[in-house]
Amino acid sequence: MNDASADASTLNFRLGAFGAAVPLLFFVIWAITTSVAGLTSEIGLVMGAMFGITLGLFFCRSSWHDYAQNLFTGMTQPVGVVAIVAWFYAGMFAQVLQAGGLVEGLVWLGGESGATGGLFVGLTFVLAAVFSTAVGTGYGTTVAFCTLMYPAGVALNADPVMLFAAILAGAIFGDNLAPVSDTTIVSATTQDADVPGVVRSRFKYSIAAAVPSLILFVIFGGAGAAGVDVGNQALTNLLNSTDVAGLFMLVPFVLVLVLALTGHHLITSLTWGMIAAVPTMIIAGTGTFADVFAFNPEAPDVVSGALVSGVQGYMNMAILILLIVAAAHLLRAGGTMAAITSRLVVWIGDSVKRAEFSNWLIVAVLNSAITINTAAEIAAAPFVREIGERYNIHRYRRANMLDAVTSALGYIFPWGAPILLGWATIQSMQGQYDWLPIVTPTSVFPFVFQGWFLLLIMLFAALTSWGLTYESTPDKAGRSKP
Repeated sequence: MNDASADASTLNFRLGAFGAAVPLLFFVIWAITTSVAGLTSEIGLVMGAMFGITLGLFFCRSSWHDYAQNLFTGMTQPVGVVAIVAWFYAGMFAQVLQAGGLVEGLVWLGGESGATGGLFVGLTFVLAAVFSTAVGTGYGTTVAFCTLMYPAGVALNADPVMLFAAILAGAIFGDNLAPVSDTTIVSATTQDADVPGVVRSRFKYSIAAAVPSLILFVIFGGAGAAGVDVGNQALTNLLNSTDVAGLFMLVPFVLVLVLALTGHHLITSLTWGMIAAVPTMIIAGTGTFADVFAFNPEAPDVVSGALVSGVQGYMNMAILILLIVAAAHLLRAGGTMAAITSRLVVWIGDSVKRAEFSNWLIVAVLNSAITINTAAEIAAAPFVREIGERYNIHRYRRANMLDAVTSALGYIFPWGAPILLGWATIQSMQGQYDWLPIVTPTSVFPFVFQGWFLLLIMLFAALTSWGLTYESTPDKAGRSKP
């Protein structure tokens, strides 16, 4: 690569700074269009990013060779590579915990608690929050709890709308806070922050949203309409499919949490977690080594198991983050980032509050349009970092603003992937339980309390500077203004 192509300021585009934004802008429009049409998928988003990058060639006045070299420079930035490797390890660990029966253990705990009505809805929120924090996937939590806890809760006179909302709210909690969550990893790596420090710094925001959410779910979660006889039979059938031994899988989860929050690298923490999880599930009798990894010459992929599923689950997102990071690099190469930032700075002036509100608004707008929250977070991250660094806002604070708003909005809108996924899961359960009520996405979104509270808390934090810290050293948050 020659010096000119390595310099991010050398690319010239037709239409100036706007031309450099064409690849990312096309991707955002593609994501919005496919979302509205109900055609959203991860591979579809990958193709949208590919089309956008290809389209950008025709707007580039510089040589296409330099354009291509800048793309590769963007793809090789540590932010994308670090996120991908962390995703793979987090995905493997999450799948091992699920193979070990953690969700069945938590459902057993919920069924044996004796809670009914609003208390069961509150307990569902707590258990979903624990599970999503352990496995780091809000989508997986939504499917698992809609499959098991939703029918059980309806049978125990829980309000179906509130019950579905509690499941989504619990998924938000873990998606936002879990060290192994994809959104946590992206928010940290894109702001050049360490995951353990980010998690410790955002705990106060997550809890501030969770406490009133729990209270509201308990108060308004009762008054279900399921018949007692039907409910008792349904609950019995569900409990027969659960296993208390699955709770032993909380041990490797706690191990990973302790290691991560005491300063160990996320990869190190997850490795020890997987090493502990395999013998735990075998000894508890909830799984075998073949559930973790196995060769099967007759299968199309030859290898199978939780480890394989964990990596495969993030393959499309791994490709997507590389493409989006490359498109974001073009924003700098063509001067788009500088042009946008300079205009924002005119409005922001010397106000750090306006700078934080700008970051909150950028993340909110992109998440309103792009229904897969990780993709929206990746698209918003360069703007959050650019504005945050200009005003010396600490990397933990930037990561928290990015992740909290992303996690909140990703589970609120009726057209969002998690709500539609949960709705489809509940519909599929009617074949097994014909008495099961269907909750529509439009009826549940006002009651996803964790999401709404988290969104408003971060807006409050931006407007009042609650919890604001500034960069003083690469590792510590200072309180001296920029």
